[in-house]
Amino acid sequence: MKYMLLITAGAIDETGNAAECTVEDWMAYDKEVEDAGIRVSSESLADLVTATRVRVGEDGKRTVTDGPFAESREVLGGFYVIDVPDLDAALDWAARCPGSRGSGSVVVRPVADFGA
Repeated sequence: MKYMLLITAGAIDETGNAAECTVEDWMAYDKEVEDAGIRVSSESLADLVTATRVRVGEDGKRTVTDGPFAESREVLGGFYVIDVPDLDAALDWAARCPGSRGSGSVVVRPVADFGA
């Protein structure tokens, strides 16, 4: 079954990276996921200042706001989509993720299979 691991950082350092883990931590985790043969896809997101939010009001008018967005305390950093047997396995991989450390978190959600 496919699961998305949605990675958020609660604190970022002066370079915009998650404060509680290193690039080497991410490289090691990435290798683990690859070696286990469970990666469907994964991406890191560009710096928060490049984000743009779009909202459409009831009147159909589009409002575009450039980031960062002050009301958000967490920063979305990236994701993995993994293919594992069950939720317990997905939770195990989420707990291994460097993004789950300290003030970070990993949200685990099943990927909908509309063909099933």
